Amino acid sequence: MKNLKKVLVVVLALVFTLTFCTACGGSDSSDGDKTIKVAATPAPHAEILNEISDALAEDGWTLEVIEFEDYVQPNEAVVNGECDANYFQHQPYLDQYNEENGTDIATAAAIHYEPLGVYKGTKDSFEALEQGDKIAVPNDVTNEARALQLLADNGVITLKEGVGLEATPLDIVENKLGLEFKELEAATLPSALPECALAVINGNYAIGGGLTADDAIKFEAADSEAATTFANIIACAAGNENSDKVQALVKALQTDAVKAFIEEKYQGSVQVSF
Repeated sequence: MKNLKKVLVVVLALVFTLTFCTACGGSDSSDGDKTIKVAATPAPHAEILNEISDALAEDGWTLEVIEFEDYVQPNEAVVNGECDANYFQHQPYLDQYNEENGTDIATAAAIHYEPLGVYKGTKDSFEALEQGDKIAVPNDVTNEARALQLLADNGVITLKEGVGLEATPLDIVENKLGLEFKELEAATLPSALPECALAVINGNYAIGGGLTADDAIKFEAADSEAATTFANIIACAAGNENSDKVQALVKALQTDAVKAFIEEKYQGSVQVSF
């Protein structure tokens, strides 16, 4: 009888140990979970992610891309554990989000950069601009500054020296043609082209609006301050940057095959950052 009791105690101890380990094993590959869930906005992020699905599958991973149309839910999905990572934002936006929400989301890797482009409206070149023409620009502080810098770099206007990525229309010191700057929500800029001489548009909204590199006359330079500052990143909960899932995701993205895909599909509207 005593021996039977000892056996029961050992069995129960083993059951408890196995149950405890299963419950606390986390969501990484150590417990057999081979699905990587990534929150992303549709273009170009989800498109790029879908391109690596087969490569991940060859290494035993299943990629699940969950698309969002806004810039809040992808971070919430990482914070609440719904997703292992997200892919939609640049570092300044993430820093601001963490500060405003008390969250601890970290950067795992930089993948691509979406340069602002000057797109053709009623005019097809800088030289064709005339007195009083309208140029549409994003109305958010960061992207408007980038737009003004891009125009200044191409001689359309002159800005105060040293204003950099904090430039506003008030920093324009020379505007020979008396150009009017129409400040619009970034997402609406493609639809404003028929009413403006030119428009400076973010890469993701240009792609979403059906625009191609042929519709643009100039992009931000790859070595510009904006290019290094606003690279789009893979982000995850702090502490998970080196997890198997996140590292597998980054490894699959930072390849020559993905670089070739981006160059061929987006023709300059999206540029690699690795």
